[in-house]
Amino acid sequence: MAIRENFTYTDMDLWLNEKRVTEIECLVPDLTGVARGKILPRGKFTQERGMRIPEAVLGMTVTGNYPTEDMAYDRAISSTDRDMILKADPTTITMVPWAADPTAQVIHDCYFADGRLVDFAPRSVLRRVLKLYADRGWKPVVAPELEFYLTAKNSDPDLPLKPPIGRSGRAETTRQVYSIDAVNEFDPLFEDIYDYCDMMNLDVDTLIHEIGAGQMEINFLHGDPLGLADKVFFFKRTLREAALKHDMYATFMAKPMAGEPGSAMHVHQSVIDIKTGQNIFSAPDGSAAPIFKHYIGGLQRYMPSAMAIVAPYVNSYRRIVRHTAAPINIQWGMDNRTVGFRVPESGVQDRRVENRIIGADANPYLALAVTLACGYLGMVDQLEPTPITEGSAYDLKFELPQGLPEALHALRAEDKLRTVLGDRFIDVYAAIKDLEHQEFMTVISPWEREHLLLHV
Repeated sequence: MAIRENFTYTDMDLWLNEKRVTEIECLVPDLTGVARGKILPRGKFTQERGMRIPEAVLGMTVTGNYPTEDMAYDRAISSTDRDMILKADPTTITMVPWAADPTAQVIHDCYFADGRLVDFAPRSVLRRVLKLYADRGWKPVVAPELEFYLTAKNSDPDLPLKPPIGRSGRAETTRQVYSIDAVNEFDPLFEDIYDYCDMMNLDVDTLIHEIGAGQMEINFLHGDPLGLADKVFFFKRTLREAALKHDMYATFMAKPMAGEPGSAMHVHQSVIDIKTGQNIFSAPDGSAAPIFKHYIGGLQRYMPSAMAIVAPYVNSYRRIVRHTAAPINIQWGMDNRTVGFRVPESGVQDRRVENRIIGADANPYLALAVTLACGYLGMVDQLEPTPITEGSAYDLKFELPQGLPEALHALRAEDKLRTVLGDRFIDVYAAIKDLEHQEFMTVISPWEREHLLLHV
């Protein structure tokens, strides 16, 4: 579901008048999930109905650099630094709750001069996958669960992160999973977050304390993948701003603190028949339909090759270790949180599978696009899953890439993911991640100085 369902440009103008908006933040999610764009006065926004920014803005590393020596990247992105035309999606218009003056924010889609969607833009990649579903009369439904850490402010990146001070005047030093009192330590922050989310129609559901010190999880109501990706994109921005207001940081880094569990974005997913409204994962007698197993088979077959998209940074792979509430393989099981793909106990209409491999640091548009792409390929090719895992999958072998270079090699080599997600997207994305890894390798870590400096 969109933030403002069925909004047109006329509806958007009336809404802006009602809210007396003076400025609009025109946003584009880049491949890292960072909000790019421009801030326009209300008059200019209404008059121009769009804006232009360079195509290469979508092709930057998280540090703001460009992979200029990658031949596939050079073929994919124009060497003339041409502009994209950005057009607002009126269904995403919402207020900026933390702004001093009445300010709105709206997500834009990216177009080439000839009117085609820019195919490597994250929203375009997700739209491409959703069209494949629609062409077969299917509509996917997702529900993300997003983990994050609250930390004390950290102005020196060489120093480890610490849990923040709560209203008791103390920081957490023990595991407080599902503790109500531990959440209440940060009541003023979460009251602001819920108020902001209500103002923005983000449809957040449950808030819980996760395993780590200062680690929380927010769940979203299930709905349309594009609308949910927009909401996760907005929520990340909102949470960071609210945390800063309360003199702390909020981070979606996959593994921000040594000795603590990592943060995931678990995604529940099912598929509806557009004509009947029925969940195609369930047979008429209420049992699991064969296509449900095929969907799981697709996740198992293709998710290892998609790892660079759902675990996009060097840090992402620090989360994928045994016995830390993160999967190490592609096994599946009933109500089993040690596997990569968990099937919760459910009724006939809400039969679903939960992908537990995706990191909280993943771009929500790309993460949803690729997990749906894997399931789609499984259904279309009628792939069979492995036998169900009954016990702990942590006792089994690793089946996922354990580092970014390995993951990128697998992504580039998987032709069927290229077909579904697009050649240009794969080429641009992989080139950016290659450069990020090269940049990381120029940094010497404290571990190396501590253990190698005087010992080797």
